Amino acid sequence: MTEKKKILVLSDHPLSPSGVGTQTKYMIEALLKTGRYKFVCLGGAIKHHNYQPQSVDPYGHDWLVYPIDGYGTDEMIRSVLQKEKPDVLWFMTDPRFYGWLWEIENEVRPNVPMVYYHVWDNFPPPHYNGKFYRSTDEILCISKVTHQIVQAVSPEVSSTYLPHAVNNNVFKQFKDKETLDKIHDLRKNLTVTQSLLKNPNKKVFFWNNRNARRKQSGTLIWWFVEWLRKVGEDKACLLMHTDARDPHGQDLPHIIEEMDANRGQVFLSTTKVDPAELALMYNAADFTINISDAEGFGLATLESLSCGTPIIVNMTGGLQEQVTNGTDWFGWGIEPSSKSVIGSLQVPYIYEDRINQDQFESVLTKALNISPKAYKKMSIKGKEHVRENYNFETLEKKWVEIMDEIIEKHGSWETRKGYKRWHLLEVA
Repeated sequence: MTEKKKILVLSDHPLSPSGVGTQTKYMIEALLKTGRYKFVCLGGAIKHHNYQPQSVDPYGHDWLVYPIDGYGTDEMIRSVLQKEKPDVLWFMTDPRFYGWLWEIENEVRPNVPMVYYHVWDNFPPPHYNGKFYRSTDEILCISKVTHQIVQAVSPEVSSTYLPHAVNNNVFKQFKDKETLDKIHDLRKNLTVTQSLLKNPNKKVFFWNNRNARRKQSGTLIWWFVEWLRKVGEDKACLLMHTDARDPHGQDLPHIIEEMDANRGQVFLSTTKVDPAELALMYNAADFTINISDAEGFGLATLESLSCGTPIIVNMTGGLQEQVTNGTDWFGWGIEPSSKSVIGSLQVPYIYEDRINQDQFESVLTKALNISPKAYKKMSIKGKEHVRENYNFETLEKKWVEIMDEIIEKHGSWETRKGYKRWHLLEVA
């Protein structure tokens, strides 16, 4: 029997609810199904109760997770490489988290190919990332914008467009009576039972995101409440599924209280739920909102479309590809009115796209007054858009094809092509 190829993964913890974590899980499961791969993951970006290696059921030793803080260190990678001897190093998310990894690529790449699943959401292209791109064997790009950026900065590097996908067996529009009754009860709780502003016909807007500054969680509450005061406070409500308080975001309960928005205008859902329960929330909503200043992809809006719920988004990053196919619209895309530049000592600049309050309120009013016929068209076309362009089965097949091609092209731990092996010293 042929020995299974081992892939070392650096990413958000693959069992975490983040978009990065979810897509990491999808990729791993697709390759595990072949029976030809196994995985060691450094599961970062979440708080851990303990740091003991964990096997993931039902895969046993074929899927091992090492809980870590952040995204790892050079010492950790040296040690794990020496111990596990993987065939491929696969890593994902913002490149600023992996500067230390590219700095030791002369130690890593002679032994294993480095494969980066890249997210970058805005022009002008970050030319300072060129040295990172050129230190990678293969770059897979989360959106068309990201792919264009990599090609502009480092056209000599092998890169492929490979977007996220959703499992439409989970994220779907429900039609069975039992589930429809659950959805009806959820809407009733939001519009009547839990609200002092009772109106069973009010529009329900949904926001499912991390409570982070770039996601504009606090701004969303502010703008939404001010809009309600103009159109009628009983006309709509906002359900936010997120952490109520986050050091990287805002104190949302405090904002809601200060704005006198706890009478049924804004609700918080803070309990972690499984994907099936999340799908109920999308089905219960009329629209899903994402007005983030920067968004590599935005998985929540794709999940929403798959459930038949139109979206309202900032036209930035991968969100642009979801809300329209160039002909049909599956909600509303708001063109940014300005750009801001942020940066750090590690990242000289990132441009953020920003919409303004008037634009946002105008779109909310359109959503409030949309005709049933126009809404149904958005819903149907959105589901078709997901099936055609973000098909889950296609994504699974593509991941297997790509990983097979990478190992064939670049070799692996025992068969590395084009590099002289260096001896790695384990760091305790």
